[in-house]
Amino acid sequence: MKRTFISAAAILAFAASAHADELTDIQAQAKQLREQNAAMTKRLADIEKRQKALEAQKAAVPTISPVDAMAADLPYKAAVKAKPVENDDICIKGICVYGNFDMGISYNQHGSPFAAMAGGPLQYMAEKASNGSYFGVASNQMSTSFIGLRGKQEIGDNLYAVFNLQTLFNPASGMNANGVGAIVQNNGLGQSPQLGTWANSYGDSSKAGQMFNNAAYFGISSPTYGTFTMGRQSALSSDLVVNYDALSGSNAWSLLTFEGASGGGGVTEDRIYDNSYEYRLNIGPVRLAAEAQLRNGGNSATGNAFQGDIGFDYMGLSMDFVGGKIWDALSVGTTLSSGQVAALTTNQATGAGNAFGGAIGCSLGCVSGVISDNTVFQVAARYTIGPWKFYGGYERVQYSNPDSPLAPDAFAAGGYNIAFVNNNNYLENKNLNVFWVGVKYAVTPTLDVMGSYYGQRFGFFTSGAGPGALGNNAFANAPGGPTSGTAAQQAACAANSASLGNCAGGQDMVAVAMDWRFARHVDLYAGVAWNQKFGGAANGFVLSTQNGVLTGTAVKDHVSTFDPGIGLRYQF
Repeated sequence: MKRTFISAAAILAFAASAHADELTDIQAQAKQLREQNAAMTKRLADIEKRQKALEAQKAAVPTISPVDAMAADLPYKAAVKAKPVENDDICIKGICVYGNFDMGISYNQHGSPFAAMAGGPLQYMAEKASNGSYFGVASNQMSTSFIGLRGKQEIGDNLYAVFNLQTLFNPASGMNANGVGAIVQNNGLGQSPQLGTWANSYGDSSKAGQMFNNAAYFGISSPTYGTFTMGRQSALSSDLVVNYDALSGSNAWSLLTFEGASGGGGVTEDRIYDNSYEYRLNIGPVRLAAEAQLRNGGNSATGNAFQGDIGFDYMGLSMDFVGGKIWDALSVGTTLSSGQVAALTTNQATGAGNAFGGAIGCSLGCVSGVISDNTVFQVAARYTIGPWKFYGGYERVQYSNPDSPLAPDAFAAGGYNIAFVNNNNYLENKNLNVFWVGVKYAVTPTLDVMGSYYGQRFGFFTSGAGPGALGNNAFANAPGGPTSGTAAQQAACAANSASLGNCAGGQDMVAVAMDWRFARHVDLYAGVAWNQKFGGAANGFVLSTQNGVLTGTAVKDHVSTFDPGIGLRYQF
């Protein structure tokens, strides 16, 4: 009994102690809550006092006359707020329609008539076909018009199917962009340097009238594992010049856009790859990409091509490095002469003249082209600080004779054929250096001004003979003649730096432009560029800068032109 009593007493003592501790805790919590409540009451009183003061200030009548005051002196109406921008993308279930229209007027000091087929329908730069001045309709000056359809749909946990279809067109004529077709259209109409040409504007291009001439690809995308796409898509070298050019996309005022060879690793026709596979992966601030174009097989100018890219973004600075190799790259420099048209007509009627036998099948049309294997390296940077953006880049392209020469009747992009094939233009490698700098300044959120300088330089290289009357001069230089052999070509270039296309030379271009987005989806732009070519780059031109007089006999060592223009764009 005594033991039981002692145990009970111990339990009661422990319980009493526990209750005492709990009571102390409750008292402390109650005190803390009372202090917090007092602080909140004081804070509420201060806020109500401030609110009454602001309401009294708002109700007061301003003593400043709106007529006499500066804008900064007038009371700010905080109650008036801009309506938030609504998303008006044209999309249904992840599939969107988007596009761009660009049209205006332009003056070209040395220009050619407007071309209905070409995406860049005027000779904005100094070109061989330029003959006299031009003033009139101009489309695709600031950018190339296009219509597109793109989609992104989730097909798994954080996994998406993506696609993109895009067609570039000439809004003045409604025709798909077709640079190769514009060249074919002018075959035999007076090839430079002949005077009295009836040719309109033309220029080689990667867009050859295809239904989807700029993009036709699909693939899968993951935020973690990257994006893999297949089809017709831009080369990585093209992506670099697009992303690092202050006047990116401007046919009239960007040398990189209009000529296209920089984006195509040396030739504009490889600015977009057929039969291509591309993989992109972002790892933090670093991005990686690889792309391959696979050969069509047979006698085709769609050769193998491989490119890789590594880039990064850090504190307003972006940089990318691209390297690659292109086999059987095609460059269509000019139209067929009247003599070539006659030879081709005879060949198609009789099958004669082709060193490999048979008639050339010009299904959509025939061109003359130079074939080369090209190696390309690019580096470019962009730096953003406040309203300023600074751009710069460098590219080196090495041209060499092809390891796998093509034969006459080879296939070109868009279904055209190469009747006159030159596989022997680079007996010595040609090294082309391209460099550019630019700046863009946001004067206001809706007004940008921009300017760029572009330069190209290449040295002397020994050139082989071009094709004969449909022959394929792939392995031997032309016997005899004033331009046969390295010594003779060097002597000719020393006598006149523009006497041959393989003489050392280059070109320069300076451009300025403004873009005012005065309404939603619509902007007004204006710009001007001055362009000159000299040395071998000026070979074979109908125009000269000597007293503004055209001459078809004397060879001048430089040509130049300028092209002010203005226009409107509608983008959606």
